[in-house]
Amino acid sequence: MSFPLLTATAALPAIGAIATAAVPAARRTAAKWLALAVSLATLVLAGIVFARFEPGGERYQLTESHAWIKDFGVRYELGVDGIGVALLALTALLIPFVILAGWHDADPLETNSSRWRPTQGFFALILMVEAMVILSFVATDVFLFYILFEAMLIPMYFLIGGFGDRAHTGSDENAAAQRSYAAVKFLLYNLAGGLIMLAAVIGLYVVAGSFSLSEIAEARANGSLDMATSTERWLFLGFFFAFAVKAPLWPLHTWLPNAMGEATTPVAVLITAVVDKVGTFAMLRFCLQLFPEASKWATPVILVLALISIIYGALLAVGQRDIKRLIAYASISHFGFIVLGIFAMTSQGQSGATLYMVNHGISTAALMLVAGFLITRRGSRLIADYGGVQKVAPLLAGTFLIGGLATLSLPGLAPFVSEFLVLVGAFSAYPVVGIIATVGIVLAALYVLVLYQRTMTGPVREGIGGMPDLKVRELAVALPLIALLIFLGVFPKPLTEVVNPAVQHTMHDVQKKDPQPEVEAAK
Repeated sequence: MSFPLLTATAALPAIGAIATAAVPAARRTAAKWLALAVSLATLVLAGIVFARFEPGGERYQLTESHAWIKDFGVRYELGVDGIGVALLALTALLIPFVILAGWHDADPLETNSSRWRPTQGFFALILMVEAMVILSFVATDVFLFYILFEAMLIPMYFLIGGFGDRAHTGSDENAAAQRSYAAVKFLLYNLAGGLIMLAAVIGLYVVAGSFSLSEIAEARANGSLDMATSTERWLFLGFFFAFAVKAPLWPLHTWLPNAMGEATTPVAVLITAVVDKVGTFAMLRFCLQLFPEASKWATPVILVLALISIIYGALLAVGQRDIKRLIAYASISHFGFIVLGIFAMTSQGQSGATLYMVNHGISTAALMLVAGFLITRRGSRLIADYGGVQKVAPLLAGTFLIGGLATLSLPGLAPFVSEFLVLVGAFSAYPVVGIIATVGIVLAALYVLVLYQRTMTGPVREGIGGMPDLKVRELAVALPLIALLIFLGVFPKPLTEVVNPAVQHTMHDVQKKDPQPEVEAAK
C-alpha cells in the first residue's frame, strides 16, 4: 500500500492541534513554537503533494479509498485534482504566516489574570481549521465533504467569539457583545446553508445511490444515472445555497464584515483567504460536476448575483471608515469576480477563477496582516485616526502599498493575471456582463488609493509620530507574501499548468466549449 500522503497532510495539523492544546498553561511560548513548527511541516507535505501531482494525468491523483459507514455507502475517499492541489498549497502556505502574525494576539492582557486568554487554544484552533480545510479540498465523497464543511464552523466560531480584536473603540463589555454577535451570526448563516445542503446530500444519495464522485460520474457516463430535470435543479439549489453563504455571495454576505471586523487580524485572514475558498471551490467540484444541466440553467441568475457582489461590495468599500471592514467589503467584490469566472462557463473564466482564489488569498493576507500591524500600533481601526505614516514607518507604508496595489490588480502583481482571465472569459461568453464587471476595477482603484492616501500620506497626525516601523517578525510575514505576489504576477505558469487540465475536465462535465471568435473573411 502506498503512503497515504493526503491523509498525512491533513492529519499532521490535527495532531499538532491536540499537542498544542495540551501544552501546560505556563508554557505559552512553547505552544507558539510548536504550532509554527507543525504548520511548517504541513507546508513541506503540501509541497510534496504539489510536486507529485502530474498535470495532464489522471483527474484525481494520490487517491485513497476506505469503507467508513458501509450501511449508507459512505467512504473515506480522497483524491486531488489541479484545482484542489492549488488551494491545498495555498492553505498550507498561509497558515505559518497567520500563526506568526498572531504571535501575541492571545497573550494575557496586561497582568490581570481574570482577562487571561488561552494562548494554547488559539493556536490549536487555527491548526484544526487548517486540517479540516485541507481535507475539504481533497474529499471526493460528498458526505465526507459535508461533514468537514460543517465541522470547520466549530473552531471558527470560537476563534471569532473568543479572541476578538483588541483595537475595539468601545468598552470591554461592548467589545465582547459585538464579538459574540459576529460569531453567532457567522455560525447561524453557515449552519442554515449547511442544513439545506444536508437535505440535498440525502436527496443525491436517494437518486444516485452513492456519495462517491467517481461512482456518480461513471453512472452518468454509462447512462445508468438519469436524473430528472426538476430533481437535478432542486439538488443544485441546495448545494449552491450553502456554497454561496460560505463564499460569500450577495445577498448572503452580511456575516463577513462583522466576522472580519471583530476577529483578530490573523483570524480575519483565515476567514477570507482560506475558509471562504471552500465555498467557491465546491461550486467547481460539486455544483458543476454533479449537476451540469442545472448549473447551466441557473447561470443567468448567478451571473447577476456575481455582478451585484462586485459592484455592491466595491461601493461599500469606498464608503468605509473602518480599515478591516473596508478590506472585508473588498473581498466580497473579489468573490463576485470568482463566481463570475466559474459560471461564465469558459476555460479562461474558470482558470481565472481558480487563480483568483489563490491570488486573492495571498494579496488579502498581505494587505490585511500589514493593516493589522498598523492597527496594533495605533490601537484603532478607524481610517480618520491615521495620516503621515509613511514619514515615520516607511517599510510599513511600502508593504501596505504593495498589498493594496495587488488588491486592485495592478499589472505585474499576481491578481492581475486572474482578473484578466476572468474578464476575458466573461467577455467572450457574455459581453454585457464583462463590461459591467469592469466597473469593479475602477472602484477597486478608488477605495485602495483613497485608503492609502488617508492613512499613509499627508501631515503626521497626533499619536503617529512615535510609531515604530516593521520589526523582524513582521517583515518575515510581509516580505515573502509580497515576493510571491510579484513572482506569480510575472510567472504564473507553475499554477496555470496545474489548473488548466482540471478546468478542461470541468468544461467537459458541463459539455461546454469556448466561444469561437468571429473574424470577418478578408476581401
